[in-house]
Amino acid sequence: MKAEECNAIVIGAMDYREADRIVTLFTLEHGKVRGLARGARKSRRRFGASLELFARLRASLQLRDGLCALQDADLVTVYPGIRRDLPRIALAGYTCELVDQFLPDGMPNPRLFRLLTTLLEHLDQAEACSSARRFFEVNLLNILGYRPPIDACPGCGADLAATGGLLAGGGLHAIPCPACGSGGRTLSPATVHLLRTSLRTGRFGVVRFPADLLAEAGELLDRAIASHLHRPIKSLAFLREMDRPV
Repeated sequence: MKAEECNAIVIGAMDYREADRIVTLFTLEHGKVRGLARGARKSRRRFGASLELFARLRASLQLRDGLCALQDADLVTVYPGIRRDLPRIALAGYTCELVDQFLPDGMPNPRLFRLLTTLLEHLDQAEACSSARRFFEVNLLNILGYRPPIDACPGCGADLAATGGLLAGGGLHAIPCPACGSGGRTLSPATVHLLRTSLRTGRFGVVRFPADLLAEAGELLDRAIASHLHRPIKSLAFLREMDRPV
């Protein structure tokens, strides 16, 4: 079977048997695939650092149902700026795990690939912060068709960027304005505006959430993400420990 060359990011990895490694790759061409790298643990000459989490590489894969065969991998970058800083490592690892959990196998998503690549490039040059995390999350949800309902009140049609909304208990199928809803956490007009702005620009570092608005956006996005996942994010505890609020 002929091997195919793919642009890939390592979003997961685990040791397998005595000498092998199983890697989860998010590829531009084929979406998420899982590959077996034979002998990767015994000799670093063949794969080197290319199988480390969030490394960017050119992978040679024999594609098949289930576990693919990873024939070769040419490292593009390990993002050294990220690996020198624990908060950056925490955020990069969290976003990779998030992508891994959300994506089904074998479904290409070039927009999400660009979003993850852009985040890693940003973190390679700049400090990790909570605003970058929330920027990534709202764009991920939007790309995958899970955009939070932050446009209009379902009751009266009012623009939530003018009125704000209420995050009541339960799901997030709709966010009413204060006149149509009662109880729940307030989502201020300023927070709605920043979330919408995050969806209009592809540049990390442009949108900054002040601490009070960050808490509002965080509750909305945490709820939205949790409602679509079937198991907890393992890296979330480490991210919360390392999280920088600015």
